[in-house]
Amino acid sequence: MPKRSSTTHGFSAASKLLQGRIRQASESRGFAQSRVLTHWEEIVGEDIAAMARPVEVSYARKGIGATLSVLTTGALAPLVEMRKEEIRNRINAVYGYNAIARLRVTQTAATGFSEGQVDFTHKPKAEAPAAPSPEVRIRARQSVEQVGDEGLRAALERLGTNVLSKGRTGQ
Repeated sequence: MPKRSSTTHGFSAASKLLQGRIRQASESRGFAQSRVLTHWEEIVGEDIAAMARPVEVSYARKGIGATLSVLTTGALAPLVEMRKEEIRNRINAVYGYNAIARLRVTQTAATGFSEGQVDFTHKPKAEAPAAPSPEVRIRARQSVEQVGDEGLRAALERLGTNVLSKGRTGQ
């Protein structure tokens, strides 16, 4: 029987080469198992993964269960805060026990301090809207003719003109 030669010619899969380094990096950040990092989207779902990402796991000196810190932007923090228990339950379901006892939401710009700053430049002024057509004005005036109060009638006519002129075609 001839000796079978390997088709890889001594090369290993990249995942095998990086597996030890990924484990070492994740353990240095508190993740005993890198599954939370590598499969974050699968564990928590696409919607939560788009809002937050895991940052750190810290353990109390005398206590069971760890604290997971997740990073999100300031605008999304209330949404992530509302779903903390759901996130915690999904992660614990992967581990099979109460590995994460608490979840802490940290908010900042995900890109960093200098890149994530709010833009304070003024936006260019929008063009003034085109004046409503005479037909729209007549239609709005006719729809509020029966209102007795003159001020209310004028306000309702302006409102009707604006509503009718906002491109509500095809209705």
